[in-house]
Amino acid sequence: MSERVSIRHADFDLSAEVAALRAGDGGVGAVATFIGTVRERSDGQAIERMELEHYPGMTETAIEAMIDDALARFDIRAARVVHRVGVLEAGDQIVLVAVSSAHRGPAFLACEFLMDYLKTQAPFWKKEGTAEGARWVDARASDDAALERWGIESENAG
Repeated sequence: MSERVSIRHADFDLSAEVAALRAGDGGVGAVATFIGTVRERSDGQAIERMELEHYPGMTETAIEAMIDDALARFDIRAARVVHRVGVLEAGDQIVLVAVSSAHRGPAFLACEFLMDYLKTQAPFWKKEGTAEGARWVDARASDDAALERWGIESENAG
C-alpha cells in the first residue's frame, strides 16, 4: 500500500496521519490539513447516511497522479490522502488531505489544490440516504470552477 494514498472503510486519526507524514523529515516547517465530514443536511434535506463507492486500483492510481501533480506545481515535501468508502453517518470523517512543506504558503496551496482536484476528478461515487430515499450526488458547478482556477478543466464540465 502506498504511504501517500489510503482508501479504506475504517476511520483515521489526524495525529497519527500527520506524524507519519512528517516522520524522518527534518525539513518540514509546515503541515496543512483538510478534513471533510458528512454533513447533517444537504440541499435542505436531512442526511441519514452517505455511501461512498470507488473502483479499487483505479482510484488509488488517480489520486497518486494528483499528488504527483501537486509535487510538480508547489514547493512541498510530501502529501497524503486518506479517503473512506462504505456507509458513513452524519459527522463521520470522509477525507483527509495532508501536505508538508518548508513553509506554510506552499502547504496551504497544495492542500487546497488537492482537495479541489479530489472533488471533481477522483473516481468516487456518493449516494446520500434521506427519509425520502437514496439519491446519487452529482458534481457541482462550484467544484468544477474551483478546479479551473488551477488551469485544469473538469471532466464533468460539459
